[in-house]
Amino acid sequence: MKKLTLLGDITPAQFLRDYWHKKPLLIRQAVPGFKPLLSFDKLAELATRNYVESRLVTLKDGHWDMQYGPLESLPPRTQKEWTMLVQGVNLQDAKADALLREFRFVPDARLDDLMVSFATDGGGVGPHFDSYDVFLLQAQGQRRWRISAQKDLSLIEGLPLKILSHFEAEEEFVLEPGDMLYLPPHYAHDGVAIGDCQTYSIGFRSPSYQELGENFLQFMADSIDLPGRYADPDLQASAKPAEIPKHMLETIADELNKVQFTADDITIFLGEYLSEPKHNVFFTPVEKPLTLEKFLQSAAKKGLVLSRKTQMLYRGNNIFINGESFAIGRADKATLVALANDRRLDGAALAAASDDVIDALYAWYGDGWLEFAA
Repeated sequence: MKKLTLLGDITPAQFLRDYWHKKPLLIRQAVPGFKPLLSFDKLAELATRNYVESRLVTLKDGHWDMQYGPLESLPPRTQKEWTMLVQGVNLQDAKADALLREFRFVPDARLDDLMVSFATDGGGVGPHFDSYDVFLLQAQGQRRWRISAQKDLSLIEGLPLKILSHFEAEEEFVLEPGDMLYLPPHYAHDGVAIGDCQTYSIGFRSPSYQELGENFLQFMADSIDLPGRYADPDLQASAKPAEIPKHMLETIADELNKVQFTADDITIFLGEYLSEPKHNVFFTPVEKPLTLEKFLQSAAKKGLVLSRKTQMLYRGNNIFINGESFAIGRADKATLVALANDRRLDGAALAAASDDVIDALYAWYGDGWLEFAA
């Protein structure tokens, strides 16, 4: 893959200041001479796997249809107006993962995945909006994008896709291979293939506060400590037996109000939540792991890299990896922070690691969370 000029003639800082969450940006030749990283046959093969999310969208005689994968068969390439969408391609291909990592000027905590869309002539998913930021990188053929900052985001009822009921384009662009369009959340857009085309979508995580709240309360359930049991030694006879006593409500409210959430609680929850692998991501443990001694010898010679599937984050003295967390001391922090940021460790960094870090790395190697560098 050639050198990327992802944001054209502006810096990441300028992009985040002037465009991120604010307005679209068209970058011609963000990746000069870009070509698909995966062939159509490879994409179609990925779509047959039960651990890869995929969809088939067809438009026939004005009627929309969507089929969820695994996709055992596809329409003929000669048929117009169909689209195959394959999610998380970065988890399945090293080059796709490397492309996604070029967008790490946005924190890993927000970076989601790379989706590949293959469409025949006229194919698309209808005018819609996303709840998250997205970069749309053209990889093959042409796609005509029409976009709008419209406030009316109502949807057509009764369709298998979320298609806008009223879409009025304000701008229009035809993207060639290597061109890229950034769109902020809730920006209406409609992309239609001109001939066969592939578009790579780099999406970002934007969990709802409702989702975060529900998961946080589940996370806190195991750490709440409210000793004692409700009692009412001063209970008086009631003429209204079905009415919940006021004293009971007040007493229980006082006790529940003792539940306090600290900054550490939220940090650990968020780190574990954001690093937790998606439901369809599975790690393959090493079938015949090396002994610790031989592991260290190989690691010192080759270096270590995180698996494409591994999400490793940190905050303060807390490290988060694949939904797990642990606190670290100052001596270990530099090594593990370097691994999280660089997604690799060379032999020299490994030599300076403590026994605790070595034990963790060896366990992660056995679990398939990291591997030897090529």
